[in-house]
Amino acid sequence: MNSRFEQTLRRLNERHGDAFLTMLTVLLVLLMFVLVPIIAAGSAPTQILAGLVALTLIVGAVTMSGNLTVFVVLLVALVIQVGVAVSRFAGAHSSHHLYLLALAWLMFTVAFGWVVARAVFGPGRVTVHRIVGAVFLYLLIAIAFASLFALLGYFIPNAFSGIAFVDTPRLTGTLFYFSIVTLTSTGYGDLFPVHPIARSLCNLETILGQLYPATLLARLVSLEVVARRP
Repeated sequence: MNSRFEQTLRRLNERHGDAFLTMLTVLLVLLMFVLVPIIAAGSAPTQILAGLVALTLIVGAVTMSGNLTVFVVLLVALVIQVGVAVSRFAGAHSSHHLYLLALAWLMFTVAFGWVVARAVFGPGRVTVHRIVGAVFLYLLIAIAFASLFALLGYFIPNAFSGIAFVDTPRLTGTLFYFSIVTLTSTGYGDLFPVHPIARSLCNLETILGQLYPATLLARLVSLEVVARRP
């Protein structure tokens, strides 16, 4: 049964894998730079659309993976997110929601990152879809660190200056913003780490943000050279 399931996923990935990369990248950009800011501005109905986009991303990751383990990890992440959403809808608000959602997003980015990295850095010709997938992987790094920042803020409330770790829709947008600013080493100075562990995480993200483009370029060039050899 498991082998049939994985074989079906592999066939779908072989036929539509490149197109999936582009589609999922567009959806992730929509989620991070359009829907999350709108939700942070106070638009509650947008949360439903954001949830549907997140669900589509998870389904796409499962289809691309062809791996039952990835499916289980993403399913657990989805169950956690749905459970928190139902709890909130029922009127139950808890500080633990922040911890659970951060954990779910971290599971999502790790599993999804493994899938996309295999598609982007694997052997074969370099296509537009693979380059777009590399952008997708870059954004996943930002989400992963945003999740780590949320977990750190949950356990050490004063780890960051300018970020209030309260379970509100605004927090997600703030963490995404801070993570992207750190990843690109922009450093506006409005938000900054205070605790030593927070500073260490920010340093690590900044280093990854600087090394990733160079590593990506070198890998894509080598793949193209190998693919063009007679």
